[in-house]
Amino acid sequence: MILKNFNFAIFLMLLAWFETSCCQREKNVSQEKYTESWESLAQVNNTPDWFLDAKFGIYTHWGPVSTVFRNMAEGQYLDGWHGLMMYGKTGRPDWQTGELKGDPTPNYLHHLKEFGDPLEFGYKQVIEQFNPSAFNAKEWADLFKKSGAQFAGPVAMHHDNFAMWDSKATRWNCKNYGGIDVSKELKTEIEKRGMKFMASFHHAFTWKYYALAHKQGNIDPQDYDLYTEPHEFSSNTPSERFVQEWWAKLKEYIDTYQPDLLWFDWWLENLDESLRQKFLAYYYNKGLEWNKEVAVCFKETTFPEETAIRDYERGRPNQPKNQAWLTDTSPGAWFYRSNAKFVDANELIDILIDIVSKNGAMLLNVPPNPDGSIPQEMKDLLGEVGEWLSVNGEAIYGTRPWTVFGEGPTRLPAGGHKIEEKGKISYTEKDIRFTKSSENVFYAIVMDQPKGDVLIKSLSTQLGILNNDIKKVELLGDDTEVIWERCEDGLKIKQQPYYPSSYAQVFKIICKGYSETDIAGEIKE
Repeated sequence: MILKNFNFAIFLMLLAWFETSCCQREKNVSQEKYTESWESLAQVNNTPDWFLDAKFGIYTHWGPVSTVFRNMAEGQYLDGWHGLMMYGKTGRPDWQTGELKGDPTPNYLHHLKEFGDPLEFGYKQVIEQFNPSAFNAKEWADLFKKSGAQFAGPVAMHHDNFAMWDSKATRWNCKNYGGIDVSKELKTEIEKRGMKFMASFHHAFTWKYYALAHKQGNIDPQDYDLYTEPHEFSSNTPSERFVQEWWAKLKEYIDTYQPDLLWFDWWLENLDESLRQKFLAYYYNKGLEWNKEVAVCFKETTFPEETAIRDYERGRPNQPKNQAWLTDTSPGAWFYRSNAKFVDANELIDILIDIVSKNGAMLLNVPPNPDGSIPQEMKDLLGEVGEWLSVNGEAIYGTRPWTVFGEGPTRLPAGGHKIEEKGKISYTEKDIRFTKSSENVFYAIVMDQPKGDVLIKSLSTQLGILNNDIKKVELLGDDTEVIWERCEDGLKIKQQPYYPSSYAQVFKIICKGYSETDIAGEIKE
């Protein structure tokens, strides 16, 4: 009897060990779902529902380089790539060769005036004077929330190779030079307010960014961890040391801050394909480990579209896309300028509407002052955007593209990057964009305050774009009854006595559900 009990106990122990072992193997498999191949990575849900619903996010170009752009004259232009252009004593670098041609760059002349010769006061010294004395993560997060943003975070590392976090992978970070951990503080406050946390990385281009510093800047070999190793500007093949340091910084950030979204600037496509696959597999598997869906945004040919979200810098498609996408843009320069000029809220709201109607989302840059405070003009601008979204957000958040994206005379001549720089696009009351929240509810967004009756031609009874009958039309932000008629010309909406905004107006259109008569339905003899 004792022997039987003993054998039974051994059996139970072995069974428990076997089940634990199997569970652990299943756990390991589930946490390592994606392998370092495009075929495997194409299986990821690269556009999580939270991203599809969010539509609007904010990030911040801020760091040591912000301190450079003080004391600028009215109308003076300085290139944001100061770490590159400050070495242009004998001209601007040719993009292919790095050869300097022409007059000294404005950045060189400004640096000479503000700090002295770059040979004596280089970018290393710019970093040493970084003083984020007015940074307040709570105030930043409050402002982002007030603006209506659904995800937000810092530019974690720009081309200058400076980490906006307490990094152990590089000594050039905001904890060593500034005494704060920007990413940690922002993550805490952003997530506390229900927003997703993101970060952007631009440090692949660092390989190009500091190439001229070695020729012009008298770089100490001890500082190669900032400036990279000496190489020709024309080199498009980073060294093994550079690649290892690039990955170490990125991996550290992923492990430490667990971002919901990582955004990448250009030139990453020049790093080896296997490294890009390694990153995606690592990050997506980390998302599984954290039990949350993460997202990656990219430019150019960095990743296949099946594996990440395409981004357009200061641009967007001129037609809807099946795959969700992102626009990154700025209301002015990317980094602080003492002579900064910003667009108005009306322009930003119209751009956001046009983006969302085509299955996109907007990532808006906020450029803080050198000390970390937010310019009052930006506070006012974000406040106006947030006020509009507080009334009309129903037509933005959680929506999907409708049957057509819009109508009207104003349309982008072409899609792609930097179309916003080719001339301001002004939308009128004749321009209308559509979104939908369900099969029976969609929104017609009139891109300027109507001066008379509204006619939506796409809803003509003759076109077959909308095949369901309209049940009701409402104006978001106003309870006044909307007088409307649908006919061959389109949907005619009488001018409202009151509009809740000086900007775009949103009409909510509720349709009767589609139904068919079954075999037991009415039959006429």
